[in-house]
Amino acid sequence: MRFSQDFAPPGQAGRRPGRGRAGARRPLGALTAALALALVLTGCGGNTDTKAPAAAAGTTADRIEPLATTPKPRLPVTVKSADGAEVTVASTDRIVPLTGGLSEIVFTLGLGKQVVARDITATFQQAAKLPVVTRAHDVSAESVLSLKPTLVLAESTTGPAEAIDQIRDAGIPLVVVAPAKQLSDVGRRIDTVAAALGVPDSGTELKSRTESRIDAAQKSVPAPADGRKKPRVAFLYLRGSASVYLLGGRESGASSLLEAAGAVDAGKASGLKKDFTAITSEALAKAAPDAILVMSKGLESVGGVDGLVKIPGVAETPAGMDRRIVSVDDGVLLNYGPRTDRVLSELIARLYPEDGAEK
Repeated sequence: MRFSQDFAPPGQAGRRPGRGRAGARRPLGALTAALALALVLTGCGGNTDTKAPAAAAGTTADRIEPLATTPKPRLPVTVKSADGAEVTVASTDRIVPLTGGLSEIVFTLGLGKQVVARDITATFQQAAKLPVVTRAHDVSAESVLSLKPTLVLAESTTGPAEAIDQIRDAGIPLVVVAPAKQLSDVGRRIDTVAAALGVPDSGTELKSRTESRIDAAQKSVPAPADGRKKPRVAFLYLRGSASVYLLGGRESGASSLLEAAGAVDAGKASGLKKDFTAITSEALAKAAPDAILVMSKGLESVGGVDGLVKIPGVAETPAGMDRRIVSVDDGVLLNYGPRTDRVLSELIARLYPEDGAEK
């Protein structure tokens, strides 16, 4: 499934490299995400197999599934923000999460009715009508403050830093959460957000549910057949309008997801140690991916699969020759949150169609 919102890349809140951080002044490192779930994986504008029809998305695919139990906040609570600040939260009546991944956790914990705004990466249905408080993927402090929030949730990739300072200077409790980079971050982030909201018991319940679903998804990875190697998958970050074409490496944030799906991160395996490097024919040849993983907006920005294979080096890879492209919505792919099991399940289904996963 696709969403209509327009937003940027694998920085949890869609930040661009070099933008300011919440509580930090150094350049942005790994473009990790929450890209920020309801999704559909599609290659060739949809499928990994160009001969197969696009998978139909369920009518509730882009909706959050809240916990069945009603959260009971115990406030006030004092928590330690990821930037070192001690923050006391006295009310969760008006919550502003500044990334799609944080919004997803808040809604899934059952406090969606208290959320009064969203950033542009919150793409699920329940958040669709909320006012957006980001401009070109940067936080607008004025927009946030105009909504009189009682709690703001940010990530260390949220910026610009001046906006974060302005919100805090206005006396608004603002908790910074460390971004997600891998599957092992899922439980930590849920616990952190639940603690800030005063609902640790709901956090424990959601963490258990999420982790059990991820475990179940991983168990669906087909057992290796005789002589069959793990598929090599390259994660590409594309923004055709800005002529940005990047190949993900060890720190891109995609490695954990690909490895959980029984695949090899082709960029990491080829020796790329940092987050992203410019795509070159030589780098792609060394990565030699059997499939390419991209974000849906990125794929659209280069003109779909037809445009993607025109990027130097892509057509010469096994993935390019087979046109085996897996496209996932930008706000979903690297969230590492309550719906990551859906991402993982769909990724497995697309990577192993010969095992009947798509039937």
